Amino acid sequence: MSIWVDADACPKVIKEILYRAAKRESIMLYLVANQILSVPPSPFIKTLTVPKGFDVADDEIVNRIVEGDLVITADIPLAADAIAKKANVITPRGEQLTKDSIGGRLTVRDLMDTLRSSGVQTGGPPPLSQKDRQLFAQELDKWFNQRKNA
Repeated sequence: MSIWVDADACPKVIKEILYRAAKRESIMLYLVANQILSVPPSPFIKTLTVPKGFDVADDEIVNRIVEGDLVITADIPLAADAIAKKANVITPRGEQLTKDSIGGRLTVRDLMDTLRSSGVQTGGPPPLSQKDRQLFAQELDKWFNQRKNA
């Protein structure tokens, strides 16, 4: 099993948590982005640079994941595709997305896109908080524990 990160939009602090976890757990961490990333040297951390373009990084992740992998993303359509391939998904804010929760999230995302395209100012998400970081680390630890107990 591996961890796949939608790295273009992933906050630096979350990447740092993942770097430490990959080394500690000896698990492959792949960061997929459309720009060159600087990562710490480790046999467990790899970057994949994809061409710029709409959903190119997302498509690369979906094409490479296998059942049981972990995907880190805030991109709801990518999360839905990963869940369909029986991967696990955690957002950078520490929310685990599942087959039971993803439908509602897709509906909200589509509604917000409709509002924005009609000119309504919806604003963006709040900055990542300390609580978000803690939730992320807790969900990541849960995933590691489930993997060890499987």
